[in-house]
Amino acid sequence: RVALGHSTMRALLLLPLLLLGVQTASSSSFDRRIDCHPEREPTAESCAARGCDYDGISSGPIGMPKCFMRAEEIGYTAKNGPGGGQTLTKNKGPASPWSDDIGSIRSRFADIGNGVLNVRLDTEEARYDPAPILDLPRETLPSEEKLQVDMTGSDPFSFAVKRQDNTKVFDTSIGGLIFTDQFIQIAALLPSDKMYGWGENIHQSLKHDFTRYTSWGMFARGDAPNSTDLHTANLYGVHPFYLLLEPSGKAHGVFFLNTNAQDVTTLPAPGLVYRTTGGFLDMYFFPGPSPAQVIAQYHAFIGRPFIPSYWALGFQLCRWGYKSLDDLKERVGAVMAAGIPLDVVYADIDYMDNRKDFTTGELWTGFNDYIDQLHSWGMSSILIFDPAVQVDYDVFQRAKDKKVSFIEWERADQVQPEIQSQYPMANDTKLMLGLVWPDRHVAFPDFLDTTNATDEWWEDEFGRYYKQVKFDGAWIDMNEPQVFATRNTPVDEVPQNGRYPVVCPKDGQDAKWDSPPYQTHAVFYFGEDSFLGADSLCLTGLSQRGTNRLYNTRNLYGWSESRTTAAVMRKTTGRRANVISRSTFASSGRFAGHWLGDNSATWNDLRTSISEAMEFNMFGLPYVGSDVCGFKGVSNEELCLRWQQMAAFHSFFRNHNAIGYPAQDPAVWPSVAAATKKANEFRYRYLPYLYTLHYRASTSGETVVRPLFFEYPSDAKTHEISYQFMWGASVMVAPVYTQGAQMIEVYVPEQDTYFSLYDQKYGNKVPLGLSTFDAPTTSNSPTFVRASSIIPRHQSSALTTAALRVFPFSFLVVPGSNGSASGSLFWDDGDSIVENWKEADYVLAYLTYTSFGGNSLIVNTTRGSTSIDVPALAELEIFDYPSAPDYSSFTLNGAKLSVNTQASKYSAVSKVLTLAFSQRIPVNKEGTTTIRWSNSKI
Repeated sequence: RVALGHSTMRALLLLPLLLLGVQTASSSSFDRRIDCHPEREPTAESCAARGCDYDGISSGPIGMPKCFMRAEEIGYTAKNGPGGGQTLTKNKGPASPWSDDIGSIRSRFADIGNGVLNVRLDTEEARYDPAPILDLPRETLPSEEKLQVDMTGSDPFSFAVKRQDNTKVFDTSIGGLIFTDQFIQIAALLPSDKMYGWGENIHQSLKHDFTRYTSWGMFARGDAPNSTDLHTANLYGVHPFYLLLEPSGKAHGVFFLNTNAQDVTTLPAPGLVYRTTGGFLDMYFFPGPSPAQVIAQYHAFIGRPFIPSYWALGFQLCRWGYKSLDDLKERVGAVMAAGIPLDVVYADIDYMDNRKDFTTGELWTGFNDYIDQLHSWGMSSILIFDPAVQVDYDVFQRAKDKKVSFIEWERADQVQPEIQSQYPMANDTKLMLGLVWPDRHVAFPDFLDTTNATDEWWEDEFGRYYKQVKFDGAWIDMNEPQVFATRNTPVDEVPQNGRYPVVCPKDGQDAKWDSPPYQTHAVFYFGEDSFLGADSLCLTGLSQRGTNRLYNTRNLYGWSESRTTAAVMRKTTGRRANVISRSTFASSGRFAGHWLGDNSATWNDLRTSISEAMEFNMFGLPYVGSDVCGFKGVSNEELCLRWQQMAAFHSFFRNHNAIGYPAQDPAVWPSVAAATKKANEFRYRYLPYLYTLHYRASTSGETVVRPLFFEYPSDAKTHEISYQFMWGASVMVAPVYTQGAQMIEVYVPEQDTYFSLYDQKYGNKVPLGLSTFDAPTTSNSPTFVRASSIIPRHQSSALTTAALRVFPFSFLVVPGSNGSASGSLFWDDGDSIVENWKEADYVLAYLTYTSFGGNSLIVNTTRGSTSIDVPALAELEIFDYPSAPDYSSFTLNGAKLSVNTQASKYSAVSKVLTLAFSQRIPVNKEGTTTIRWSNSKI
């Protein structure tokens, strides 16, 4: 009889568990597992081959990995290095499941100013760094809070970012730090589950769901959004930024400066796992402490957004599928005949000759004459321009003559002769030719060209076409870039018309770029046959005039085209650029706005567009909106009506749908026409307020559309609200987003006071907390104004912004409990290029009201102008006014002010006072203007 050793005994005891598919894993780890096999369902054998633990039977949160890393053992050992950083050496823990670990890396921590903390993990050897390309301003703003770093472990190395009160906001003691050439991972525990941001994805709620494990891909892809249930696909742009509310009510933000394919997984712990396929870890922590301060700090760092033209805030009409110019004219005419305010008419690729850039089709003869007519009506036009150009016409020949840089293969042996040989102009090149909308193959301009050649050619082509058609703005699409039918296996048969697709390397050394060891959720989501280059160009391709790979820069394609096109549009038109881009990256808002892509005509897509607009405001793109009524699918009367009502509060406001579907402009249905007319009239009247919000976004990094918790971070009820929103700090909107609803539940923050601003009990104080409000289709979306606010607006609406801009101002005054209110007004000529705000010509006035010691309205114009046309003040409307005023008591700067008593009125029931002045009161000159009055003694 042989005595059993301890190891033998332990193995026998564990055998039943192993047979059941379980290796040792404590139940406490169920909320923080780091997935070791994300691409498909693992087996015990495939998991063990990666050196990871397998658990096939335990139940836990949805999405809990069955194959997971021994994270607490994985990482590096640390020792102090030069300059306050640390040298990190790979420890003896498990190796990376994806390629070889880099043996030595380094950590650096720095306060870059005003409490903004930079954490950088990189290598001694130079690696790809996107910072020189992006050229971010990296401005920091004063904050009463500072963040600091504590080393929390040496083997494995870990650190925690914390506040001065020792609150840990990012704690890497969970382990799992991996650094290989094409796979980098960092994991952290978080202080709460109230996370907002990351993109571009369709999130079912504004706050991330930490009850489950969820992975989100971040890699630019021309894939339409799907709002039905949970779809975690990566969409058009990449924004590796999040904001997190802490239990104390304080907020912080984190930005991962990386442009490679990447993903993030949220852990129920709560925690996160961030992974990228290149570069290094370059993280920036913004201390807040309020949500608004976090976003202002982030926008100061990445660059604040451009200010759109006044006309670009008007209603816009578009569709793909106009059969001719006459077809477009008919639908525009129908909308105008319905009396709907309308400013911008679009043309999609229908206007082109066979969908080629900078051409006009035969059925669009007279296009410029029609645009001239639009201009005479005070309206504008925006045309679509795709980045890729067909390689057999004069536009491409001029590019070749000018030595323009295009995305190209690295070597001549990679070029596909079956494609290149079709085109004499391109046959002697290494250009990577693909398929998009034109009939034949196209080349993709390299907007990261290290010379000026590509930008100058783009400017020349815009200038040439502008001489033919006087468009006012540019809509740039397909710039992920999206390419049709890209594959990584050869075609089986000769395609029709020689339309061979791009074929990316699948095997050998070249395949490391399109099929790297770790392909991210951007591939895993689409299944085993997918690869990173799918629906785009091959990532082995070269950009930056052959000095970089698309593997590193694809996420910057739309960003770089936006930057170039914005500059080109300013030079071409001599006015603001007004560029709308489908693909974006962090800081794209400096150059362009964004529409939310090829959505569908569903209630789900209406709903998620509400929260998406708030996300993009956080990302620094406040000029954002959805395709109203839905791009794909057949819209319907009720859906379109509710969408028009909601979108009237989004800065980019465009009705658009796809070819092959019935028209859905608001004139199609009388009820939608009536609702759109009413909603647009409200929007147009309040454009001075919206325009002022954009000025504040451009100068201070504020949001235009924002979540309620931005204004009420200490009110936990606001943290979960996804489909109400604030329009600036003073207006709250609660749109209808469910079919058949005639009433809607609205949460009114209990620590404040609000009044109705829509046509249900207008001017009345509304109940606090959760209440139900009437929302018939014949009323605007339930809209409420916050006490203590002054809202600048026009005295009435108009059919175009050009007509609107001559109307005088009316200030809405909503006193708080102390009888005071405040606001601001920005005004300029609405279209001039703003190179820098110090030299710009504009008016800025601060508005204050008080009823203490008599009533007074003070307009303090801190920056004035006499060279631009500025409407004068003609009217005040005051809510919650206690009694009728003494109309004979009004003075203006001490002199008698005449009131038009016929046009003025007071309601003792609603307590709304309207004051119409007999003279216009200028607000354009620097200085203080004071209106005083008293109330009637009767």
